[in-house]
Amino acid sequence: MRREDLLAALRALPATDRVITALDVPSAEAALALTGRLGDRARFVKVGLELFSAGGPTVVQLLQGRGKRIFLDLKYADIPNTVAGAARVAAALGVSLVTMHASCGRAAIAAAAAALADAPENEMRLRPALLAVTVLTSLGPDDLAETAPGPDTIPARVSRLARLAWTAGCDGLVCSPTDLPAVRAELGGQPLVVTPGIRPPGADQADQKRIATPRAAFAAGADFLVVGRPITGAEDPAGAHAAIAAELEVRP
Repeated sequence: MRREDLLAALRALPATDRVITALDVPSAEAALALTGRLGDRARFVKVGLELFSAGGPTVVQLLQGRGKRIFLDLKYADIPNTVAGAARVAAALGVSLVTMHASCGRAAIAAAAAALADAPENEMRLRPALLAVTVLTSLGPDDLAETAPGPDTIPARVSRLARLAWTAGCDGLVCSPTDLPAVRAELGGQPLVVTPGIRPPGADQADQKRIATPRAAFAAGADFLVVGRPITGAEDPAGAHAAIAAELEVRP
């Protein structure tokens, strides 16, 4: 499937499918219980390192059995052969989105993209989309200076890694809402952008440093929003998800 056709199909999804609920819980049982509270309208969920470490491929299959689309957020960071192999396994699971770190370099990105280019279609009749993580939303300028000292600012590093990922074959990017203007200025509207660090007005910022409200992130060019604690920690997770999806319906 051509990249252009894949991105057009994903962008055609309704607002309720553009809000991805992060199932950051420590067991398959907890994930399934939370999925029950989310209801049928919250169709897209994220399986990250914590849940996948607890439940492995089985938890992905259990969630798919509940009608959920899967954002498999394992952030591959390894040599080209290893990330390509991991991408093939993810495709065989039928997930919709997979992630890797852009800092792996061009060869690893290209290898993962090639592995997914002819991957089997998932339940949406699409191949998985490959997303590159630029700079984690939990990192600020002080963190960047400590872990990767150099002349880069966060926006400069995000822009550079975003261009690398896109030209190497990624379908899109994962970046914070505050990085969206730099990414769109660098690459325009082509790459799919999935944005974590989403906090409704008045919500606790927690360990996120570069955040925005759902409406602001979507208006700035996000295609999908990843939302964890504001939904999963709510008394009514289904209602919290619906409220965020409603904000996306009024995109300028």
